[in-house]
Amino acid sequence: MKSHITQSGRTIPTLRLVCSTLAVAFTLAACGGGGGSPGETTTPAPPPPLSTTGEPDVATLGDAFSTYWNLCAKPRTGIDPYTGKAYPDKQGTLRDELTFLRAWSHQYYLWYNEIPTDIKMADFTDPIAYFEKLKTPALTAAGTPKDKYHFTYKTEEWDKLSKSGIELGYGINWSSAGPTAPRNWVVATVEAGSPAALAGLRRGDQLVRVDGVDFINATDRALVDTINAGLFPDTPGEVHSFTVRRNGIEYPATMQAADVQALSVKITKTIDTATGKTGYISFDNHNAVAERQLIDAFTTLRDQGASDLVLDLRYNGGGLLHLAAELGYMIAGPASSGKVFERLQYNNKIKVDPEDTILFQSTAVGFSAGAGTVTRGTPLPTLNLKRVTVLTTSGTCSASESVINALRGIDVQVDVIGAQTCGKPYGFTPVPNCGTTYFSIEFGGVNAKGIGDFSNGFAPTCAVADDFTREQGDPQEGLLATALSYRQTGVCPPSGRSSVAAMSALRTQVRPEVSQIKIHNKAR
Repeated sequence: MKSHITQSGRTIPTLRLVCSTLAVAFTLAACGGGGGSPGETTTPAPPPPLSTTGEPDVATLGDAFSTYWNLCAKPRTGIDPYTGKAYPDKQGTLRDELTFLRAWSHQYYLWYNEIPTDIKMADFTDPIAYFEKLKTPALTAAGTPKDKYHFTYKTEEWDKLSKSGIELGYGINWSSAGPTAPRNWVVATVEAGSPAALAGLRRGDQLVRVDGVDFINATDRALVDTINAGLFPDTPGEVHSFTVRRNGIEYPATMQAADVQALSVKITKTIDTATGKTGYISFDNHNAVAERQLIDAFTTLRDQGASDLVLDLRYNGGGLLHLAAELGYMIAGPASSGKVFERLQYNNKIKVDPEDTILFQSTAVGFSAGAGTVTRGTPLPTLNLKRVTVLTTSGTCSASESVINALRGIDVQVDVIGAQTCGKPYGFTPVPNCGTTYFSIEFGGVNAKGIGDFSNGFAPTCAVADDFTREQGDPQEGLLATALSYRQTGVCPPSGRSSVAAMSALRTQVRPEVSQIKIHNKAR
């Protein structure tokens, strides 16, 4: 489900995810058991027992997956392009879909006993609207929602994004200074060959107008709707006009929406320093296609003699935990082998499974990713480091934070340069049902030392604002320059450099990099 600028022990073959704060909807003001798998026959469900209020008694709902999964008010027909099998949908009712969501949440949601009891199915005609209520309303001590990561995707869109890195849009990763007018969105990255690249957009360009509407100051509902339509196209081929400001000069750009495949590893290079070669990797997404790209990147750095590493996770909102465990091993090497990367913790209904302890991964999981597929069991390259420097912003989230936490759990020194990370020690098992994939917090996680409460994020060793005046990978760019200096001197600069302060990563679709399959491929 898109977030827009608005006026105000189961066998499902899905990803265990740890996802980012990009699931939040911006408000205007401005814009993260048992039984069955898709393709199996599902028999019609008997009506759930009703309480005196006419609502089902959650204690008697039973197993959502065995009883209500894939019973749809409007079943899909044909072949699922990602499984090659017929869609698993069977004729059901709206009530079946709502009951599935309630039963599943009652069994697996981490805070299931905090779901309000006064939410009535009879008041809903849309499963997604009902799902949005099936979460804890509790607030943290800081007054923010305890659960900030409850969201949905259209299943076909999620499959494209998680398995192939493909998303409908323009190939832009925006950074946003906040939701309220006057808004400040700046281009953070542009995918090579994308509509944005073809239109000449660059890192640091500030968004000024969308289809003629003042993006910075618009508050009228109709104008906001126009902005949404331009920023978040619904179909490939849509054409929208934009105006960006660069060095005080405004430039027009016309872009045609397309399915854009984003590189997860964008830059791999070595930098000569007084103490030897330092590797640099810009890594944006823990998805299936990233496995091959990370292996190639670390092989390159190893072969070029890199003896240190700066890992740029400033725009990485999360992804597959097993991939994060591979990344951890590629940094730390054999000293990490067999040690705990992350131990998952569920609600008190879930039986502990040995697979719920994820170890540092010395061989490839073998994620299915088309031409980039890696053979399962392939030995991973490693730099064998006892220290790594990580570049962060508030968009560094979930599985990216797990990498920091897990390495610290085995006494690898992790220096954090940039901004406080997002703070998301939770994950999901994405669950598809009737064309919608649902994400509901299912587990937390701790490292080998039992540490996992980073809900406020990880504080930077050196606080430095994102520098949009230079490209990522430029040794003079603010975050990277600070990292290279700090690793030699151990001293933070007096102040960070940035053309835009307090920015957070935000993709054009403003949705989580889920980022975060039961071979168990849990994700954050």
